[in-house]
Amino acid sequence: MKTAYDIIKKPVITERSMSGIGENKYVFEVLVSANKVEIKKAIEEIFGVQVASVNTVKLPGKWKRMGVHTGKTPAMKKAIVTLKADSKPIEIFEGML
Repeated sequence: MKTAYDIIKKPVITERSMSGIGENKYVFEVLVSANKVEIKKAIEEIFGVQVASVNTVKLPGKWKRMGVHTGKTPAMKKAIVTLKADSKPIEIFEGML
């Protein structure tokens, strides 16, 4: 059974993801097998906020080479979480701006 902390791996801290904080949009790296309903419940449970919508993006792994050896980096999934207007902000992002 997946817990909320298994579903949400880490926040994505990039210039583009930080620009969405003003619109109550936060970006997280999530479990590849997680769906939108599971992601919404996990965010609400961990951070105590109200989620309006969840958009997901699946990023395939890239082929990399180290000399003669080739391999593939693991695939990842990002979730763009939009909070409701009356919801409080997520605390881990507050000092980032």
